[in-house]
Amino acid sequence: MKKRCLLAVAIIGVLALTQGVRAESNHRLGVGANYWTMLDDIDGSIDKDGFSLLATFQYKAATLLKFEADLEVFPDGFQGVDGTAYAPEAYLVLGSTIYGAAGVGVLYSDNDFADDPFYGLRAGLDLEIAQQFHLDLNVNYRFAKWSSPDDMAKDVNADVLMLGAALRVDF
Repeated sequence: MKKRCLLAVAIIGVLALTQGVRAESNHRLGVGANYWTMLDDIDGSIDKDGFSLLATFQYKAATLLKFEADLEVFPDGFQGVDGTAYAPEAYLVLGSTIYGAAGVGVLYSDNDFADDPFYGLRAGLDLEIAQQFHLDLNVNYRFAKWSSPDDMAKDVNADVLMLGAALRVDF
């Protein structure tokens, strides 16, 4: 419930800050959510699927080129992490309404960054739903290698499939 309230406040804040902004902007700010599921069957107390929230920023460098920076927030249990985990991410986005993207990120939890980054590929639709407002619907494939919490010497392939949605506003 607390997360839903924070998401609602963030959306209202973005809408309030953008009143009277010109429509032809190169910057977009937004919020979103992802449903993720791990593709590998991993034993232990690791969640196999769940939801994450994200804050997202895009810079439109050219007609078909955007740079994106996201901060994703994962709940307790993502990839065996106790407590909330954060993932700063960066993407290169090619396309317009239909697009593809490639990116890199790193998981942060317990006051420490993961040893290795994760990499992601994305395909999506960027739909203008109203002047200044864009709905991004996407599918993501992330791949990384990480150590199992039960046996730190054992490497695990942590491939994750995500379905995502984000609402962005031009400013």
